[in-house]
Amino acid sequence: MSSSSPWTRQVNRFCNQYLQLEHELDFPEASLLKTQQVQDTIYARLFADGAVQFGPPQRYQLRVLKELVKKVEGSIDDWDEYGVSDELMSTLSVLLATPLTPEAASVQQKSYVTYQLSDLSSEKPVSELQDCAKEPHITLLESRSLISAAGTTGLRTWEAALHLGRYLCQNSSIIKGKEILELGAGTGYLSILCANVLGSPRVIASDGSDDVINNLPENLFLNGLQESTAVVPMEVKWGHALLGTEEDKWNGGRPVDVVLGADITYDQSVIPALVGTLLEVFQLYPAVQVYISATQRNEKTFQVFLDKCQINGLAVEDLRFEVPSREMQDGPFYNDKVPIRICKVSKP
Repeated sequence: MSSSSPWTRQVNRFCNQYLQLEHELDFPEASLLKTQQVQDTIYARLFADGAVQFGPPQRYQLRVLKELVKKVEGSIDDWDEYGVSDELMSTLSVLLATPLTPEAASVQQKSYVTYQLSDLSSEKPVSELQDCAKEPHITLLESRSLISAAGTTGLRTWEAALHLGRYLCQNSSIIKGKEILELGAGTGYLSILCANVLGSPRVIASDGSDDVINNLPENLFLNGLQESTAVVPMEVKWGHALLGTEEDKWNGGRPVDVVLGADITYDQSVIPALVGTLLEVFQLYPAVQVYISATQRNEKTFQVFLDKCQINGLAVEDLRFEVPSREMQDGPFYNDKVPIRICKVSKP
């Protein structure tokens, strides 16, 4: 069976969606799901002991496995030839017998979320499908509720970051060998992508929230960056001077070649401060390149950003980059119905 067969892609998609804690999963089709080979592979990749180092919450595992077993049973048209994997049934029994954390409490807990970087994955032959640990990926500890109890949106990864990450994966020369400043780093998805995958020697993962900055070391650890200087967490409050009165040079005099920002224009009230920080960055680094990815929940809000840039002499260029349909996504996965813009901001 070739590496590009439906067997390979459908199992990969399902496993990648599971590790990303997607609510709606695309299960392999019935003709594949009933086979022992497909069931064994799913078990080996997702449910066997030690298969997933940082797995989904127990409640999520149970929901997905119950649905998987139900779909396997529904796919079988000849019980003499096909059956449900003993390993899957055994794992389901264990999960059913294990007490669950109350749902109200589980919603408040952080969860491990793994994003597979399919744009950077060469297709593997079927014999190597179980060795998914070698595939490029980013694992983060996130608050999956929309807004955390602390009132910040920076403790989960949003679509604009995934979208900009895909753009950078396809245009890696923007990042390779460059020193990066990420504004509003949140979970650190883009900063980790730049350092671990796209070849940046140093990334400043900046944010204005103490909760976000305090969360970053854990996510750096999950991606092998705990002892590295490749990603440096830094508090940067927009609108406040980057260069302190007692500092001769900001950032120790190191260069900044590229600035990234994902979903940082969602609140009209912070846009003047954000543009003020961009202006200061351009003053410190005239040749810097700035890329902004924005989810357009409200067109008026993004227009405020565009107007503020124009007033301050900043040019905003829309970069053509289509959101692939969900059917074409193999990881990371994000909503293809949400309009997202990627822009390059410059100072002529």
